[in-house]
Amino acid sequence: MAGSHADNGINADTYEPIEKVSVDELRSLQLERLQDSLKRAYDNVPHYTGAFDQAGVHPKDVTSLEDLASFPFLTKEHLRQNYPFGMFAVPRSEVVRIHASSGTTGKPTVVGYTANDVEMWATVMARSMYAAGARPGDIAHVAYGYGLFTGGLGAHYGAEKLGCTVVPVSGGQTEKQVQLIVDFEPRVILVTPSYCLNLIDEMERQGIDPATTSLEIGIFGAEPWTDEMRAEIEARLGIEAIDIYGLSEVVGPGVAQECVETKDGPTIWEDHFYPEIIDPDTGQVLPEGSEGELVFTSLTKEAFPVIRYRTRDRTQLLPGTARPMRRMAKVTGRTDDMLIIRGVNVFPSQIEVQVLATEGLSPHYQLTVDSEGSMKTLAVAAERAPETSESDAVALAGELQNKIKGNVGISTTVQVMEPEALPRSMGKAVRVIDRSAQ
Repeated sequence: MAGSHADNGINADTYEPIEKVSVDELRSLQLERLQDSLKRAYDNVPHYTGAFDQAGVHPKDVTSLEDLASFPFLTKEHLRQNYPFGMFAVPRSEVVRIHASSGTTGKPTVVGYTANDVEMWATVMARSMYAAGARPGDIAHVAYGYGLFTGGLGAHYGAEKLGCTVVPVSGGQTEKQVQLIVDFEPRVILVTPSYCLNLIDEMERQGIDPATTSLEIGIFGAEPWTDEMRAEIEARLGIEAIDIYGLSEVVGPGVAQECVETKDGPTIWEDHFYPEIIDPDTGQVLPEGSEGELVFTSLTKEAFPVIRYRTRDRTQLLPGTARPMRRMAKVTGRTDDMLIIRGVNVFPSQIEVQVLATEGLSPHYQLTVDSEGSMKTLAVAAERAPETSESDAVALAGELQNKIKGNVGISTTVQVMEPEALPRSMGKAVRVIDRSAQ
């Protein structure tokens, strides 16, 4: 594989010494920083003052990391209730940057950064890129969207901090992106997995073998993706496909990063972000290794501290491998992405696995949820691969339908369409269209 540098010692070191401290040293630092973060939130943000008082907890009572479990959660709804600047812990004049979520289900969630916050974010992004195998002097092609979305600028500042030459392409202009990859010869690409597939398709349309490009490392995030999708991208593009995790409310990309030498789930940068796994129904903290909802508390953020923020992402906390800091299992769904089809809980990623396991289909798909009486139904649209014939479509649909029934446990209607029939994303893919409530 073009990007396999794990065997030549490139990752024998780390970007920062703290990545290799002992667990005891790390826990001591976390407690000190947690106490500071709780105090900052309580003293400066009315929401936290009221919520802590109502729960009967106070920052001065925290003498261990376990004490955090008695503090109330923060949800996206709380952020919307305090729109736009009500969650800031510093005067607005000290906020040098504002990002915001898309706001597709209501008001956007607004996040502020002080100059120190921006510097911390750039540092954890540089650390993340280094862990993925990027090095100073590399050309980094940034195809995440720029603007209020944190992806583009987060990757951009981190790549510059690391010492890379940054190509700030953003999303879209797929033909031009391919041209720039061919002409500029970047070693690293930062992009959503779904848009990377579009770039690969465009290369093949232009008669370019994607595996022959200069790209060696892909840093993929901003949407759930499966190990099957990783294998597809690595095989076609000839790179190491590495998982990055983040969300704007916590800081943006760079909260956790998979290490290229292990590729066994993102390492959480625990010196800045303290993780918990909870039961999404009861809110109880679960033991390490249990699957549940990921919760984060920021330890060093100034403008916008988050205390026990419910991410809605389903994952597990696992012991460290490449670093002493804990890992999180790959996120393959969100608690609010879960579909209930005829009484069965289904995540879109489960359907993705079956699509990618069906030879003759491309990796592009879309799900449509409809109502049939009081029950919900699921329709799956996929595409046949260019090398298959139109006459294969019916057989491929039947094969995929059987795979989903046998492995996921639900009945679906499946349509296999012509190549390129489904809409292509310029950033995050729209995997599910829900018409059941319309």
